[in-house]
Amino acid sequence: MSTPFTLHDLQCFEAVVRHGGFQAAAEHLHRSHPSVFAAVAKLERQLGVALLDRSGYRVRPTDHGAAFHRRAESLLRDAQELRRYAEQLAMGQEAELRVVLGDLCPLAPVLGLLGQFFGSRPHTQLHLQFETVTGPWQRLLEDEADLIVHRIPKSDVRLEWLDLGRIAMVPVVAPGFLPFPANASMTPEQLQGLTQCVIRDSAQSPERGHFLVAGAPQCSVPDMLMKKELIVHGMAWGHLPRFLIEAELRDGRLRSIAGRHFPGVVEELVAARRRDRPHGPVATALWDFLGMHAPLLEPGLGLMPSA
Repeated sequence: MSTPFTLHDLQCFEAVVRHGGFQAAAEHLHRSHPSVFAAVAKLERQLGVALLDRSGYRVRPTDHGAAFHRRAESLLRDAQELRRYAEQLAMGQEAELRVVLGDLCPLAPVLGLLGQFFGSRPHTQLHLQFETVTGPWQRLLEDEADLIVHRIPKSDVRLEWLDLGRIAMVPVVAPGFLPFPANASMTPEQLQGLTQCVIRDSAQSPERGHFLVAGAPQCSVPDMLMKKELIVHGMAWGHLPRFLIEAELRDGRLRSIAGRHFPGVVEELVAARRRDRPHGPVATALWDFLGMHAPLLEPGLGLMPSA
């Protein structure tokens, strides 16, 4: 009886198809060219099907090979997830959890919850990072974070989330910044000559910025606190989360310019994680903890604008 094929054989075949040749696959897998060639040949013998067309300059899958490759990819993903899950089980409790907070995150209440949770779990270290705009999504989708607190594209089926609250983003200026009287009918064209402050996206391939006025001069900053300072000091205008500027709006250091053309926006703050990844016991406990304590965040998220 011939030996059945193994995951190693599937890995070699998948790498040959993905990288377009045996040598490239061998380099990717850190194996020798003959061993990869032998694994694929063995797989073809076991199946009784030619999986690769070797007649051209570049190796290509046959029709049967392309169909088999799709199933093999799915099986290899499942095997990788099972291996990760086994590693989590072997750890008992994770040695580290990677949490990313986005620029929309109200730091005081969220850090309070994280401090309370990790304070009772001394064997798991919290690795905390701060990212902006689409940076938190990138960390999560590239497996560089276990959980993020930010806004997300809820249509992405790879993600699951816990709703933590709603945050009003308000367009504001310092008194005297505008060279004309502010009113509810103010248009983007009126602001084209005035500097707009925006936050730099920490993602490697950033998306187009939010709330931008086309043609307006811009200054970019790394976070919301720096953005707030520039606006308070009359150096620019921009959108800020209401929870960050409640006091300044009350005492007149900042004024809202929300109106017909600048309505502001309400963002949904969530805790998010990968739906298609296994989660260890501490990560699962943190998820449940945040879901249970989400109402405690509401007072720190600022007032919602009236209709």
